Amino acid sequence: MNNIFRITGIALVIFFGVFSISTSLANESQNNVAHDEHSHEHEKSTKEPAHDHDHADDKGNSPEKRAVEEEAHEEGISLSTEKIKLAGIKIEELLPKKHLNTVYAPGEVKANGYKSYIVSPRTDSVVINRHASLGDHVKSGQKLVTLFSEMMAQTQADFLIASSNWKRAKKLGSNNISERALVEAENIYKGVYGKLVAFGLTKQAIDKISQQDNATFGQYALVAEREGVVLQDDFMQGQRIEAGETIMLLADETDLWVEANVPPNKSLNLALGSPALIDLNGVKYRANVIQEAHTINPITRTRTVRLSVTNTGHKLHSGMFVKVYFQFESSNEVIAVPEAALIRSSDGDWAVFIEEHPNEFKAVEVTRGQSFGEYREVIGIEAGTKVVTQGAFFVASEIAKGGFDPHNH
Repeated sequence: MNNIFRITGIALVIFFGVFSISTSLANESQNNVAHDEHSHEHEKSTKEPAHDHDHADDKGNSPEKRAVEEEAHEEGISLSTEKIKLAGIKIEELLPKKHLNTVYAPGEVKANGYKSYIVSPRTDSVVINRHASLGDHVKSGQKLVTLFSEMMAQTQADFLIASSNWKRAKKLGSNNISERALVEAENIYKGVYGKLVAFGLTKQAIDKISQQDNATFGQYALVAEREGVVLQDDFMQGQRIEAGETIMLLADETDLWVEANVPPNKSLNLALGSPALIDLNGVKYRANVIQEAHTINPITRTRTVRLSVTNTGHKLHSGMFVKVYFQFESSNEVIAVPEAALIRSSDGDWAVFIEEHPNEFKAVEVTRGQSFGEYREVIGIEAGTKVVTQGAFFVASEIAKGGFDPHNH
């Protein structure tokens, strides 16, 4: 019996010992869990401010905004002042203004008909000698060609007789001959003298007729009536030239005509004095409208607009084909850039380079508007924007190389 009580007591002691140990372990586990949760919350609270700092800088800009700005900045390029100067890059602040709109028409340079002179014999003649050639610049009164004419020889002989009779009649006077004979001698002299003038002889040449010998009788010279350039001399020595046939053409090339061929259905509303540009292989000349034809050319089916142009540098010559650009002022003020300032972007759109910061350039897409000759209206940039108007190709080449430091480091 005592043994049973002893065994029972031992079992109760073991039971209570195990229960005490289990309770202690459970409490310790619960405390550890609570401690871990508290530690995790503390760590979370300390990390969250750092996370907020990653999403906003001192100025309150988010990382997304800074990334966009940085990406936009890296789209451009920075160039040194020396490189900009060497490349000839020109930057202009664009402001709206009125530009001249242009209309193209093909044209041909012609001699100024109001300042040209045709050299031709007034009687059938034979060319004895030439004194000027094609392209020569001649002065007024300069000898051009010597001719021979049977009619001239006869007229010169008649002049010598008429001149002698008139001198004798004047010497005798009205006291020795009748008034009728005196008037008749004078009129015959004047008639022959006028005939020689009609043949193209000058006063000096007529006065020298009496000094001519038999070998040169019948010869006479045609002289330049005005200063100009010989534009035509299609004849040879010994050739017989009929009366009125052109021997030479003289023209003043300081002031020429340009005849533009305009389609009949194109309404230009050109007034006298309207401005135009003449383009000869890239060289520009200013011209003004002086005449506009109201009839249609039956061959070209165009109407002619005649312009007057000052031949600066004497580069224009009769017969040259040129480009004519009639100019009209735009009705509204627009922003326009030189055609050379426009480039193609990577996606095929048109763009210009703008300077947002000193020596930093960025491509901005624009829409092209109407043409104004060498200028083109651009839509998409604000007034006052600084745009590369010269050297855009160089800037595009530097960007294409990719070996630049956009931050100028």
